[in-house]
Amino acid sequence: MYLFKFFKRIKFILTFWKFIPFLKEFFLSKEVPFRKKGISVILLLVYIFFPYDLIPDFLLVLGIFDDVVIATFILQRTIQMAPESLKEKYRLT
Repeated sequence: MYLFKFFKRIKFILTFWKFIPFLKEFFLSKEVPFRKKGISVILLLVYIFFPYDLIPDFLLVLGIFDDVVIATFILQRTIQMAPESLKEKYRLT
């Protein structure tokens, strides 16, 4: 089970560029309540201004890995908050 989640996250990271149009529409859409947009922005800002590292960045690959995991977590939460119509449009269901 854990290994499946790990590979799912790796796939998600490798295809991140596909989520840029989704994010643009998420933040510009009138379908998405302002509260949900605000939560996503707050999560991103908290991580940007307080980048707590579980693994120090001087360990190169491992140090970057925790940053990628946290960024992936934030993006997944944003997708979960999106309305079903937006998820279906970008095939994220």
